[in-house]
Amino acid sequence: MIPKFDFNKIKFATDPPTFEKAVDLYDSGKVKNFKEGIGSYSAIVEGGKNYHVTIGARRFGLGNCDCYMGQNDYLCKHMVALSIHVVLDGKPIASEDKELNSESRCSGRLGELSKTEMAETKKVISEAIKYIKPYNGPSRTWFAYQASLSEGCHRLSAIVSDLPVSAQTAELIIKTLLRLDKKLCSSGVDDSDGAVGGFIQECV
Repeated sequence: MIPKFDFNKIKFATDPPTFEKAVDLYDSGKVKNFKEGIGSYSAIVEGGKNYHVTIGARRFGLGNCDCYMGQNDYLCKHMVALSIHVVLDGKPIASEDKELNSESRCSGRLGELSKTEMAETKKVISEAIKYIKPYNGPSRTWFAYQASLSEGCHRLSAIVSDLPVSAQTAELIIKTLLRLDKKLCSSGVDDSDGAVGGFIQECV
């Protein structure tokens, strides 16, 4: 059974501290007794004790764990570690994939993007911006909505942090920020947690 999520989904949809702890658990071989069920996966993840973990195959973040966080309906490091095991099939995590760019940084490389690279970069920027959408749901879905905004900003931070430095890429970033500003001002985005505004400030 192939999961409906990939490593990038796990990386960008998880808060940095939880992601880093989950990577440590996975790298340390703490995911044991892995089993594939009908539409789900299960394992024992070793921590302070052995935790029984189950996750769904259709959507990242849905699952159960008998740790304190999991019992209170939070995405815990044990569920994330099992998710990593599922998408990587037990293979090592590439060193560059362990780095989560939760903040935008300057790459320090001078240069410009080729036409092909520019087109691909614009495409992935647009895909990331789709996570930054208006909020129309009930209050019980507000935290999931804020997580979507954070995921979009994490994806954008990774893109921006990998760009070479030039007038060309500066213009691309400015146009991206103007798109986000328009979303904040007129499309009903609820940035109460300041994720989008924080990303804009970092880029500026």
